[in-house]
Amino acid sequence: MAWVMIDTSSWTHALRRGGDQIVRDRVQQVLDSGTAAWCDMVRLEVWNGVRNDAERQSLSRLDGNLLKLPISGEIWEKASELASRARSHGLTVPASDVLIFACALHYGLGIEHVDRHYDLLAAMPRN
Repeated sequence: MAWVMIDTSSWTHALRRGGDQIVRDRVQQVLDSGTAAWCDMVRLEVWNGVRNDAERQSLSRLDGNLLKLPISGEIWEKASELASRARSHGLTVPASDVLIFACALHYGLGIEHVDRHYDLLAAMPRN
């Protein structure tokens, strides 16, 4: 089973009625497959964006059904290295995105997203 990290950028569309239907469908497909994962950073970002009781209830139901990936010291170190490499290549990426990307790399997961920062990090030269 290939787990997929669902990023906040996709959750934003999936959890709101006005979200992009294509993104909503992709997230639903991952959820239906039983391979949806998130890390504490994504979880925090999503919970931080909850605006009302309906969203809170939807998220509470999801929260118990997603694979939660811990962010270890090793992942923090990998994120620091990625951030440094990104800056040396002229890329400015939010720290939260670098951390989420490092977590997905560590666990060997793809990321369901609509955030160009992940594409920039993935395309960055490895050295």
